[in-house]
Amino acid sequence: MPLVTTKDQTQLYVKDWGQGRPVVLIHGWPLNSDSWEYQAVRLAEAGHRVVAYDRRGFGRSGQPFAGYDYDTMADDLDTVIRELDLKDAAIVGFSMGGGEVARYMSRHEGRDVRAAGLIASIAPGVLKSDKNPDGATPDVFEGIKDGLRKDRPEFLREFFKNFYGNKVSEGVLHWSLMMAMQASPKATLDCVDAFGKTDFTDDMKAFDVPTLVVHGAKDDIVPADPSGRRAARLLGDKATLKEYDDAPHGLTATHADRLYEDLTAFLK
Repeated sequence: MPLVTTKDQTQLYVKDWGQGRPVVLIHGWPLNSDSWEYQAVRLAEAGHRVVAYDRRGFGRSGQPFAGYDYDTMADDLDTVIRELDLKDAAIVGFSMGGGEVARYMSRHEGRDVRAAGLIASIAPGVLKSDKNPDGATPDVFEGIKDGLRKDRPEFLREFFKNFYGNKVSEGVLHWSLMMAMQASPKATLDCVDAFGKTDFTDDMKAFDVPTLVVHGAKDDIVPADPSGRRAARLLGDKATLKEYDDAPHGLTATHADRLYEDLTAFLK
């Protein structure tokens, strides 16, 4: 099993496929790197070196009891990039993973990154504030945590129906629940606070590379106004915004072909 060890001795499970310019794929909550399956295989077949890892606490990575904040998780991304000696890489984050991209660009000054991707991403932040009047109120995230504490399997089973907008097979729903239940319950809870309450507005100022922003107009999990559309506005001419009119949040599965094609065109 390929493992990378972080600063606090947490082991991260890493897949490293293919040869060519590196593309790092960062998964969303509460999944793991397998959720990038369709795009990862095709990008590697198309001549990219595709790196995808399980976030700490999720999938096959270690499950420490702490460290589920974006500074630590951006440092984990930095460890992966350094240990695998990735140069001239694209870093692409889905949903919660967009936060790692944003924090890496600011905290690590975008080292060795030539391009970025924010796919149905929570960056620049989803919490309601003066800067983000269309965001969600704190009680939304407390409700998620209450549901997880009461009955995590059932809460997540229902969650994935909305995640995919009822546009995927029963097989994909079961697969997603299987990935989610591999995760540490503590990581699953703590990451709700991380992705729900972290403000990345200032991090967006650090983006100095071309950035693909993809978001679904029918995304009820991370609505487009406070996230994708706002990210594109903040990034200005560095952003390429692709909005999928009929896409829910889980567009890596529901719009797998279209996302692959947009990623491939952008990476060229």
